[in-house]
Amino acid sequence: MTRRLPPLNALPAFEAAARHLNFSRAADELNLTHGAVSRAIKHLEEQLGVQLFERATRSVRLTPVGEPYAVAVREALDQLALATQTATSRHSGSTLNVSTSDGFAGKWLVPRLYRFHRAHGDIDVRVSTTGRLTNFRGDGIDVAIRYGAGHYHGLTSEFLTGEEVFPVCSPKLLEGPHPLKTPQDLKHHTLIRDGYRIDWAAWLASAGVEGVDPNSGLTFDSATFAVESAVQGEGVVLGRTMLVSADLATGRLVRPFDHALKAVSSFYLVYPPEAIRQRKVKAFRDWLFGEIGPL
Repeated sequence: MTRRLPPLNALPAFEAAARHLNFSRAADELNLTHGAVSRAIKHLEEQLGVQLFERATRSVRLTPVGEPYAVAVREALDQLALATQTATSRHSGSTLNVSTSDGFAGKWLVPRLYRFHRAHGDIDVRVSTTGRLTNFRGDGIDVAIRYGAGHYHGLTSEFLTGEEVFPVCSPKLLEGPHPLKTPQDLKHHTLIRDGYRIDWAAWLASAGVEGVDPNSGLTFDSATFAVESAVQGEGVVLGRTMLVSADLATGRLVRPFDHALKAVSSFYLVYPPEAIRQRKVKAFRDWLFGEIGPL
């Protein structure tokens, strides 16, 4: 049976552009240039003999032909990705590839993974840390744990837990020459930031603190480094529940004040809908919810 197939190397570019309705975002996701994505889609349209996008000066939208074709291409690519993962897992053993942020990996996930291995010794886990959401195609990622609003088009997104944000510091700061008795005492200490969207300005304002510069102090692009800096007594950091719970439990960190802000984002488990049919994904999902449950 002879199949009439489109140029297969153009399909990922078309699917990403259709999902984002933006060639530049599709290019960023696929690590291509805007021109490469545009050429791939033009080639696909020429081969099909139809127009898939209506192009305007600063926007694109799918044509009546392009809309159902995008759905079909997305489903086909998802099925191909799943079949590829199944085939490679049979060849190389059962390996689960998890993508998440360095903070969640270092402060919550990795210290608990031994319990997953104890329950599922036949499943190897590989953790990849990045601030970007994977597209689950071509990068070998099975599941991702992400911090955001939970809206990830075309993916299953399951709420894990919400958080609060509050200052934490080393116990030795409480014993120093400027003990933290009230939030106003923060003016005597170094503020530590990790770039999180609720910053010191928001927390200080909500606590009614005046005369403290929210932009002074230390800034890290890693939550892990920011928390560790506080553990070492270098200042006070805005801690998030999931990232400081272990250090609070062991006494490496303390909460000098009760006042907290509700985080604007939450943690979500994200994966392609069809991935849950894989035993390794379902096992990890069930274990993860079991671990988070008591929090």
